[in-house]
Amino acid sequence: MQSGKVSDTPLEFIVEYLSKAKEIADGNPNIPQELTNNLKKALDIASGLDGYLEAMSSQESQPLAELYRKTMDHDWQKVHEEGTTLFRLPKECITGHLEGQVLKTLVRICKARRILEIGMFTGYGALSMAEGLPEDGRLIACELEPYLKEFAKPIFDKSPHGKKITVKTGPAMDSLKELAAAGEQFDLVFIDADKSNYISYYKFLLDNNLLRMDGLICVDNTLFKGKVYLQGETDENGLALRDFNRFVRDDPRVEQVIVPVRDGISLIQRLPWTSAGKESKNTVTPDEVFRGAQGKSILDRLRLDDRVAYVTGAGQGIGRGFAHALGEAGAKVAVVDLDREKAEKVVEELTLKGVQSMAVTADISKPDDVQRMIDAILSKWGTIHIACNNAGVNMNSASEDTSLEEWDQTFGVNLRGTFMCCQAVGRVMLKQGYGKIINTASMASLIVPHPQKQLSYNTSKAGVVKLTQTLGTEWIDRGVRVNCISPGIVDTPLIHSESLRPLVQRWLSDIPAGRLAQVTDLQAAVVYLASDASDYMTGHNLVIEGGQSLW
Repeated sequence: MQSGKVSDTPLEFIVEYLSKAKEIADGNPNIPQELTNNLKKALDIASGLDGYLEAMSSQESQPLAELYRKTMDHDWQKVHEEGTTLFRLPKECITGHLEGQVLKTLVRICKARRILEIGMFTGYGALSMAEGLPEDGRLIACELEPYLKEFAKPIFDKSPHGKKITVKTGPAMDSLKELAAAGEQFDLVFIDADKSNYISYYKFLLDNNLLRMDGLICVDNTLFKGKVYLQGETDENGLALRDFNRFVRDDPRVEQVIVPVRDGISLIQRLPWTSAGKESKNTVTPDEVFRGAQGKSILDRLRLDDRVAYVTGAGQGIGRGFAHALGEAGAKVAVVDLDREKAEKVVEELTLKGVQSMAVTADISKPDDVQRMIDAILSKWGTIHIACNNAGVNMNSASEDTSLEEWDQTFGVNLRGTFMCCQAVGRVMLKQGYGKIINTASMASLIVPHPQKQLSYNTSKAGVVKLTQTLGTEWIDRGVRVNCISPGIVDTPLIHSESLRPLVQRWLSDIPAGRLAQVTDLQAAVVYLASDASDYMTGHNLVIEGGQSLW
C-alpha cells in the first residue's frame, strides 16, 4: 500500500492489518521467526495483487488516464466548502483502471448497445463503458451533482466515444421514472450511487422493465470494506449493502454472483422466463410461444454454433458476405472458390474474427471438383450442416447472338453446377437426417432485367428456382430443407466498371428503394435460412431486390 493511502477495500484493509502485525512481530524478539516469515509471505501476496491485476489489464485510453489524473488532483474539499457541490465527494469514489476495464469487457461480452449508469461521479466508469459500445451505442448516466456533468464534459469531448454519453442530472429515481415513462430499456445497468437506495433502484429497474430480457445489472461496492460480512458492524452503508445483497440473492427473477474486484462488483443477470410465470399476477400459458421453441429465444434459434457450412463463390462479392455472416453466427465455414488466393484471403479475414474456416479450391462445373470439395470438408470437420451454393457466372449478349458455348458455360456453372452441389451434399445430409441448402438464384428468375440482354443467365436462374422447389419438396420429410435467395442488382466493383456504369441510373429508376443492394442487405437472409428458425420453410425463393420486381 502507498504511504498515506487510506484503506478502502477488503484487500487494502488486509494489507494494512498485516503490515501492522508484521511491525509488531519484527519489534518483538519473542515472536517465532516462522510466524514472522509467514506474515511477510502473506503481506507480499496481498500487497502485490491489486498492482499486478492492474498491470496485466489492457492499458487505459489517454482520455481515461487524463480523467483519472484530473479527478485525483482536484480539491474536492474546497469545491464543497465553496458550495459548488451538494456533498463532499471523496476522490476514492472514482471507478479506476481495473474496474473500468472490467466494465468495458462486460459491455462487449453482453454485446450491449444501451447502458444505464446510476451514479456517475467524474465519468471514468461511463467513459470506460462507452469505449466498449458500438458506434451507434448509447449510455445514459444519472448524476445528482450538476457540477460533475461539467467536470467530465471536457474529457468526454476529447474522446471519440464521449458522444455516446448523455448525462441526466438530478435525483436518480426521478430520472428512472422519466426513462420508464418513455419506454426505455437497457442491456446493462451499472449502479454506483447512494447505498441506502440500492434496493429501491434495483426494484424499480425490474418492476418497470427498464432491464431487457437477459440483461445484466452491475453493482459496485457490494463488499464495502468488508463490513457487509463482518459480525457486529454498525456502519450504515455496510448494513444497507448487506440487506441489498441478501435481497438480490433471494429474488427468483435473477441470478447473482459477487466478484471480489476492488470493493466488490455484483453481477446480476435477469432470468429469461423460468421465474416470470411464478411472479406474474396473471395466468401465464407456459407454451413454446412463452418459453421459446425447444426452450430457446428467437435470437438463440438464429445461432449457428457447432454447425459446419460451405459457401461456393465465397472469394468475393455475395459469397464473401455469406461466409462472414455464417461465421459471425457461429458456424465453421469452408470458403470455396475457383481462385485459391481469393479464398485464402477470406479465410484470413474470418480467422481475425475468431471464425474456424478453411479454403477449398473447386470448379463447381466439374463433378470431380464438387466431390473433392465435399470430401475435403468431411475430412476436416466430419459433417456438413449448411450448404450455400452461390457460385455463378453472367455473360451478356442479345438472344440472337447467344452462342451455344455461352449457353453451356452459363448453365454449366449456374444450374448444372448448383445441381451437382445439391446432390453431392444432399446425400450427406439425407444420411444424417438434417441439412440446410441455400442456393443463390436471382431477381432475373422473376422478371427480365433490362436494358442489358442476358438470356442464358435469366433462364439458368429460373432453373435454379425450380431445382430448389423440387428438392425442397422431395427432401423436407427427411430433414433437409432447400431454399434459395434471389438478390436484385448488387453494388459490387463490377457494377462500376466502364461498360456497366451507364446502366446504373437506368437501374436505379426501376428500383422503388432508390438504391442498389449491398452485400450486407443479404446476410441476415442466409443466416435465417441456415438456422433452426426457418425449419418450416422449404422450396422458397426469398427475393431481396428493393421492390424492383414489383414494377
